[in-house]
Amino acid sequence: MTPLDLLSIGRVSVDLYAEQAGVSISEVATFRKSIGGTATNVAVAGARYGHRVALATRVGDDQFGRYVSHALEHTFGVDPRFVATHPTLKTPLAFAELDPPEDPSIIFYREPAAPDMEIEVTPELEAAVDEASIFWLPASRFAFDQSRETVTTLLERRGRRAHTVLDLDWRETFWESEAIAHERISPMLEHVTIAIGNRKECEIAVGTDDPDLAADLLLERGLDAAVVKLGAEGVMVATPDGARDRLAPYPVPVVCGLGAGDAFGGAFCHGLIEGWSLPDIVRYGNAAGAIVAGRMMCADDMPTGPEVDSFLEERDPR
Repeated sequence: MTPLDLLSIGRVSVDLYAEQAGVSISEVATFRKSIGGTATNVAVAGARYGHRVALATRVGDDQFGRYVSHALEHTFGVDPRFVATHPTLKTPLAFAELDPPEDPSIIFYREPAAPDMEIEVTPELEAAVDEASIFWLPASRFAFDQSRETVTTLLERRGRRAHTVLDLDWRETFWESEAIAHERISPMLEHVTIAIGNRKECEIAVGTDDPDLAADLLLERGLDAAVVKLGAEGVMVATPDGARDRLAPYPVPVVCGLGAGDAFGGAFCHGLIEGWSLPDIVRYGNAAGAIVAGRMMCADDMPTGPEVDSFLEERDPR
């Protein structure tokens, strides 16, 4: 089969978004259903640009699991062949409480464990990792024993081939402590070519939230690029040649704070595949993130290329 442009590995869930913003979950009357999870949203975002994308994850042998596989393929254009079925664990749910919309809470239902915590290595998955132009993984993969073993095996097999991208993705609820997260995430920097994270995520990975120092420490691990998200100050991208580019964000009225980072990730992958310069990639990612911040959903509202192009033409004529 034709090699993938992007292979993403990680969490999937059925997401339920509160349709009433600014109220607690006890006051919410209705929800909108979709699929979600960092790796899932990045895969969907990458597919929106017309790329060959697959997601490696695991779902339950239940109606929600069948919904996930169907939606990936038929709604979002993501190859579901690496979506395995777990015989006993249920497909997880995630409820989004938009209170406030700018900083929503996620209520996870993943007990006693989630199927994506037990993703297994298969010959077919190994072949896809060997051939994919981009292998994208969130750092939360290292919070779970089986998942950590699987992803470490795949990273070692890939041999730090470009582009191997680590989303530093800090989800406190998945970890026992920040110290354990650092202990497990930091060594994985030796296996990737690009790391992307905000100040807190950089602190977990390399011990500092100072953007320039964090970028220096990331690059010292042999990375081709370090991408540090600065919130309202935009995004900094640093490379081993000493270049430091800071790209301003695009302010928009926020409808839902979820998904903007994943939209950035999908756009970032698009730019890598197209061979753009890193500043242009980050600028494009900032635009994609702003578009999703102004929308309700994550996967459903990931923008297409023409939508991002139109946004940039209006906001950043060049």
